[in-house]
Amino acid sequence: MVESVRTAPGRLRRMPARVRTIVSFTLILMVLAVLWESYKWLGQTTGGVWPGTDIGLPVRTNNRAMPHLWDIVAALFRPARRGGDEVLLITLLRAGLFTLRSAFTGFVFGSAFGFFLAIWFTRSSLAERGLMPYVVASQTVPLIAIAPMVVIWGGQAGLPTWLSVAVISSYLSFFPVAINALRGLRSPPATATELMKSYAATPNEVLTKLQMPAALPFLFPALKIAATASVIGAIIGELPAGLSVGLGRALLSFASSFSSAPEKLFGAVFVAALLGLSFVGLVALAERRLIPATRRVSHDPEIAALAAGGTG
Repeated sequence: MVESVRTAPGRLRRMPARVRTIVSFTLILMVLAVLWESYKWLGQTTGGVWPGTDIGLPVRTNNRAMPHLWDIVAALFRPARRGGDEVLLITLLRAGLFTLRSAFTGFVFGSAFGFFLAIWFTRSSLAERGLMPYVVASQTVPLIAIAPMVVIWGGQAGLPTWLSVAVISSYLSFFPVAINALRGLRSPPATATELMKSYAATPNEVLTKLQMPAALPFLFPALKIAATASVIGAIIGELPAGLSVGLGRALLSFASSFSSAPEKLFGAVFVAALLGLSFVGLVALAERRLIPATRRVSHDPEIAALAAGGTG
């Protein structure tokens, strides 16, 4: 028995990477579910205090503040509105698809803008010194303060409201792409750059044949961050936009009725998290298609260490 427990991590490492990811994700999800229900049981057993003390628990464990997980799941398959026919899950998925349109548009434009900035900074040290402080400072401004201004300006310019939300989404997406792409474009050794120049390669040829392929392993981790940031930006941008659809509107609506139906708000949070995970999964799939596994390993220290240990 002891030997089987000791060899379990070894068996997990020998699984295919995709299977290992699914198993790890499932195990973590089960642990979180057990912790949730255990905390709820503890609070209901001790009257909301830590055992043996008079110190209250940080979160109330009654059903109006912290419903059971099975109640949350059950609420997803009940009508979203009293007297309505459409179940909550369908309503949230429709809202998620609407939000995804703004998030994806913002992701595309924000990532393209960030990559353009990285190319510009690579070619012009003056532009990097002059603009990089503003690029960094842009991420210190609270998004909740920028979103209403963008929506108002977009309306005055005649933009559709969802496109104004996409602009807010792109605001969060461009920064990680710009920083990591800049690092990736500068990653080729100087000898490789000098060799291409000795063959009379133009700056565009150096960019497309040397720098851009070298930047891909640095770029995709940034795109994963940008994907999640674009979803967050779209949800926050929907709040001041006055849209009647979208996950932002759903979260705001269910938050106002949290005390009477907390399961609906938790369900909306679950669908928002699912949307972000799905978006990141698509980026990860593109990474697997475009970058060989050997190059992905060589740029991930932890995976490289595991690979070295496995081959040794």
